[in-house]
Amino acid sequence: MKAHPPDCIAGGMPHMVDKQMILDSVGPVQAVLDAHDGVVNVMDTTDGVIMISLEGGCTGCSATPMTAMQIYYSLMKLAEVQDVVFVNGELPAYMRAFIDDKLSGE
Repeated sequence: MKAHPPDCIAGGMPHMVDKQMILDSVGPVQAVLDAHDGVVNVMDTTDGVIMISLEGGCTGCSATPMTAMQIYYSLMKLAEVQDVVFVNGELPAYMRAFIDDKLSGE
């Protein structure tokens, strides 16, 4: 997980990342999601830990892990985002590790 930016938590109150910013930042997969009735449900953003569920056409789709990987990659580049958790397990650990390695080299 990334270190919290100094302005992330003020006065001990949890910091909420704007959900619309998260939705706007899912990357190039948004067009694919739209075409296949896929939905990104941003469930929580407290302290920059983004809790996401992929729903609609994503449910049971064999491409969902690849979609999750692209979303994870796009969101982890945002300064406000500390971590991204796919609540239904859409992102396998080995894919997460691959992206983490890629991001650490950028």
